[in-house]
Amino acid sequence: MTEKSHGERRTGLLNGFAAYGMWGLVPLFWPLLKPAGAVEILAHRMVWSLAFVLVALLITRRWAWAGELLRQPRRLALIVVAAAVITVNWGVYIWAVNSGHVVEASLGYFINPLVTIAMGVLILKERLRPVQWAAVGTGAASVLVLTIGYGRPPWISLCLAFSFATYGLVKKKVNLGGIESLAAETAVQFLPALGYLLWLGSSGDSTFASEGAGHAALLASTGVVTALPLVCFGAAAIRVPLSTLGLLQYLAPVFQFLLGVVYFHESMPAERWAGFALVWLALSMLTWDGLRSARRAAQIRAGLTAPRTATEGQVHSAATLAQVPSQAQVPSQAQVASQAPVPGSGTGEASQLNSGVVEA
Repeated sequence: MTEKSHGERRTGLLNGFAAYGMWGLVPLFWPLLKPAGAVEILAHRMVWSLAFVLVALLITRRWAWAGELLRQPRRLALIVVAAAVITVNWGVYIWAVNSGHVVEASLGYFINPLVTIAMGVLILKERLRPVQWAAVGTGAASVLVLTIGYGRPPWISLCLAFSFATYGLVKKKVNLGGIESLAAETAVQFLPALGYLLWLGSSGDSTFASEGAGHAALLASTGVVTALPLVCFGAAAIRVPLSTLGLLQYLAPVFQFLLGVVYFHESMPAERWAGFALVWLALSMLTWDGLRSARRAAQIRAGLTAPRTATEGQVHSAATLAQVPSQAQVPSQAQVASQAPVPGSGTGEASQLNSGVVEA
């Protein structure tokens, strides 16, 4: 590996750590915005995110995608769906953190890759390998254990996991870059969000102007908190392998979980530990299976590109590898998802990684 490629990989890893680190530590930020309620924070996040990404696009002069998008009604409709789904995800996450449910919110991003795979089977009719079925089954068992532990279904976790998996699936079909996609989605969100903020101000319930300049600055910084990790993620995605990103993205829910237990002192009775242990077991199985699949695919590619001067035995070996079913050669969305599960404040799940976004 050349010195330049070493440098590129190091830069990619640093950006990956930065992106997932920011997503993992974001539970420390939302409580700073009190006494603003979750809906007010959500509306400010939409408005200021659009402002931030418009400035970024203006600086980089990346506008060509907008004209193409406006000429494609189907993709526009998918953007509207993505905006609606991520609105639910953002709102539930902000409310959960500021209401003392950080641990349960982190669980949503732990189980997200399992939900993504399940959606691949139910919606895209994909076929799973035995280990993937075992992982999904173990994940389902963990939800049952946690339901018993909480005395109710972990609806916050399930809402975050299903909304983000749906978001990733829609974004995969839209096929826009992370910043471009965020610009399009927040453009859809902008008018309703701005309207709500104006109504809140006219009714005297807005905290933007009544809690001082520091509070107003924090609300405005929600745009940076949303978009900056995406910039870092985009820089990482083009420099490091998908399998590496798939491992890095576990950092976000791990940090969130640790913050919930250690910093926010949320309770973790034995049954919750048991439920989380089952989730972590399922993710371990998924990761192992994904890495094994990636290794096998690499061997297949090496066999198919073997030199023509190879010995007869080598040619036979390459031919044998080439006979592996096409599913192993070109992993489906569910199979790629097993390599790249995600989280926490934005952009994983296979579809999330492919779309360039993670959330929280």
